[in-house]
Amino acid sequence: MIQYALKCADGHDFDSWFQSAAAYDKLAAAGMVQCSICGSGKVEKAMMTPRVRPERQIADAPEPKTPDRPLSKPSNAAEQALSELRRKVEEGSDYVGVNFASEARAMHQGDAPERPIYGEAKLEEARALVEEGIPIAPLPFLPNRKVN
Repeated sequence: MIQYALKCADGHDFDSWFQSAAAYDKLAAAGMVQCSICGSGKVEKAMMTPRVRPERQIADAPEPKTPDRPLSKPSNAAEQALSELRRKVEEGSDYVGVNFASEARAMHQGDAPERPIYGEAKLEEARALVEEGIPIAPLPFLPNRKVN
């Protein structure tokens, strides 16, 4: 795993973990790295300070300190607003996962009862929904997923 300091075109700084440097490059090339604050896809690596300890101190040195703020707690107004939006969406909507496009289409056509939903859709699926006049909006965050 590797942690990168990232910066979007709007100047938001944030950190993210990747499986490897190659994994970051692949995700960035596919446009899948987005700003965690504004959702912009124009993200690049920011200057970072490496965490290097002199070899003679490795054995008896404590683990490096974590940042002053845990990543799970918002530290500024934008992060707090995003956190509140996420909470409201998750509490007031049904998560339909990768079935988002078919669920939205079924509700629009009257084949399913209307209700607030959120989920995941491929870019092509989202474009098709918009072209069909189905009202959708991208969310500036990804749904929580359990991994391992």
